[in-house]
Amino acid sequence: MSSQTERPTMSSLPVSVPASRIWLHRLTVLAPLWTLIALGVFFSITSETFLRPVNLNNILSQIATLAIFGTGMTFVLLTGEIDLSIAAVAALSGMIAAHLHANLNMPDPIPLLAGLGVATVLGLISGVASTRFRIPTFMTTLAMSLIAGGLNTYVSKGRVISRLPESARFLGSGRVELPLIGEVRVLIIVAAITLLIGYLILRYTRFGRYVYMTGASKPAARLAGVNTNLILVAVLTIMGFTAGLAGIVSMGRLGSAQPDEIPSFLIDTIGAVVLGGTALTGGRGGIPQTLIGLLIYGTLRNGLDNISSIDVYLKDFITGVVLMAALVVNVILAGRAPRDRTV
Repeated sequence: MSSQTERPTMSSLPVSVPASRIWLHRLTVLAPLWTLIALGVFFSITSETFLRPVNLNNILSQIATLAIFGTGMTFVLLTGEIDLSIAAVAALSGMIAAHLHANLNMPDPIPLLAGLGVATVLGLISGVASTRFRIPTFMTTLAMSLIAGGLNTYVSKGRVISRLPESARFLGSGRVELPLIGEVRVLIIVAAITLLIGYLILRYTRFGRYVYMTGASKPAARLAGVNTNLILVAVLTIMGFTAGLAGIVSMGRLGSAQPDEIPSFLIDTIGAVVLGGTALTGGRGGIPQTLIGLLIYGTLRNGLDNISSIDVYLKDFITGVVLMAALVVNVILAGRAPRDRTV
């Protein structure tokens, strides 16, 4: 039996990736971080108060509620879907908790659990409607936004409720003393715990891997044995829960339950998550990227407020321009990463 040297085939040869493509990938992955650093340096130079500890604590407080929203939205966007009902669901969750406490005299923690439960169930319904009847999440969550808003109006009768459960006030406005850190707002702790749990689930659990697989390619995930419909129902349920939690802490922070939703919650949440590098098309991103996006958003908002020479009527315009530029760098260029072979 004669020995013969086997010639390498095309499939056995290593695939060389151009150095320019590797550097482009690295730059786009780190683009959100560079954006955050650039904003931090700029505002620390132009504002004397920006780097003061009390102001940095204010930034964390300002993005804490968005961080809770953003945790759930990260799960949803990673599957390539979207939830447009979060602001209305959050408002309804807070209103139900306040109504049960103020008008029905239910003791803690029943009002909070009821508010969270209703928000979670609404997320579950959105997921089931999308998967069972094959309706795009864009439409089901838009309809759910109207449902939650209508229920909020019905429960509140258009009135603001200021008598809140003490637990809600504690979560939204309370402060605790931590060793080596000092006084910290409970809202920041709640947001940090929410982000940490979301990170651990996505990073270390089978469910987290299935979320990424579903977003990267639903047909491929199904062929691999993943129940993509169940994953979608689960992420929208998680989004409902985090929206409910955000609504309760927001109510505690504001000191009242409002009959109307806060529209900025939706665009701010999606903007912050996408700014960090989580793709709207799914399969790419995560909680660390969401955290960077939140810090970018908070730094920009706070930094503009600390520059007195900027006209107050121009701040929203400047914010929009900067966010648009950051999205171009962080999202459109990131779409040219090596995994995108169609460009």
